[in-house]
This record gives sequence, structure tokens and C-alpha cells, in this order.
Amino acid sequence: MAKTTSVASLGAAFAERGERVLLVDLDAQACLTFSLGVDPDTVETSVNEVLIGRASVADAVVSCAEGLDLVPSVIELAGAEAQLLSRPGREYVLRTALETVADDYDVVLLDCSPSLGVLTLNALTAANGLVIPMPCEMLSHRGVGQLLDTVTDVQRILNPDLRILGILPTMFDGRSNHAQAVLADVGERYELPVLSPPIPKTVRFAEAPAVGRSILSTSSSSKGASAYREVAAALLATRGEMRAG
Repeated sequence: MAKTTSVASLGAAFAERGERVLLVDLDAQACLTFSLGVDPDTVETSVNEVLIGRASVADAVVSCAEGLDLVPSVIELAGAEAQLLSRPGREYVLRTALETVADDYDVVLLDCSPSLGVLTLNALTAANGLVIPMPCEMLSHRGVGQLLDTVTDVQRILNPDLRILGILPTMFDGRSNHAQAVLADVGERYELPVLSPPIPKTVRFAEAPAVGRSILSTSSSSKGASAYREVAAALLATRGEMRAG
């Protein structure tokens, strides 16, 4: 669904605009970590150690290209959920950990795993805003509905300040009638903002992780890079509105 691609690309777009950006990889597959040029097998301190209380966020931060800082992931993160289950206030572990570096960054982006487990609940509890990447394919609607049910519970019980910033249409093929129909339907179906422009489908996205950078660096003038820059600008404007409110 271009979830990790969106985190890396939006992070790079924010950094281009002078923001101090921290990315946090909360997926045991460590795709974001790899995409930013960090080999998970060489990581000594990761988000896993942060979540189980063996290290601070500052201990785990790795500086990457394009002016980005990263808290990397490792395969051992797959066992963190089991360790967190017995902890009091387990949903607040990430939020508490990130508070220690809140003054060091303007933007913190959390790359969640595809499942709605304890780690994703931690991310939703820590976050101010949620962006939902969704491929412009009809079957993708099913996952969005389940996620929104979880978000409602989080807002009611754990994080009343969590705001859904919008659905981000990804892998969009403007030549496809089906993709255009999905794009037209999604906002009305869920009564949510649809971030624009939609992120186009292009092979340039697949090429970027191979060199440990985002598409904004490897194909700066491409339509994909331009789309993420526009979405980043819109999200920064939303942040200003949230602060003003």
C-alpha cells in the first residue's frame, strides 16, 4: 500500500523544507530501515530496545541521508508485543519514550506494521495525526474500515487528541477507470479528507530503496517526488491549523 514509501518520502519532503525530522520504524520487517540505507543486521540499538525499556530513543537514533534521523527496527521487534502485553500502561510506552526527544524534532513520523496489534496501538496513542495510505483499488477499502473502528476506540479510551489527517491515495494510475472510480468514492464513503495529489504508480519508487534514499533524491523531478512534496506542504499547513486551534 506504499506505507513505508510514504513515510520515507514525506520525511524527506519535510526535511527539504527545513524541518527536523525523526522517523520511527515500528515494523519487524524493517523495510523503512532498509529503505534509508541502514542494514538491520548491523543495528546494535533499535526501537525494540526502546520499547522494552533497555534504551532511550536518543540511544537508538541513526543519522541517515537527506537530513533524516531514524530509530531503526530489527526482526527481534516481532517478540516485543508479547513482552509488552504484561506491562501496565503498555499502550503508552512509545508515547512516553518519544516525549524525551520532543524538543529535538519538528516532525516525528511513525511507520506502523500492517497489523492492528500492540505496536500499532502504541503508535496511535503517541500520535497527533494519522495519515492512511490506500492504494486506489477497491479491495483496499476493507482494511480502511477496520482501521477506522480501531481509531475510534483509541480516541475514546487512549488518545482523544488523535486526528485523522486524511486518506492518502497511492499507486494511482490515471489511465485506469477503476482507479479513478476508487479515488472518487473513497472520501465520500468514509467522510474523510482525501489528500492530494494522489501518489502516482511509478517504477521510480522501487528503485529508491536500493540506494538507501527516497524518490525525492533519486528522481527529484519525477511526478512521484512532486506529489509527495505537495502532500507534505498540505500536512504542514494542517499542523499549523492544529496548533492554532
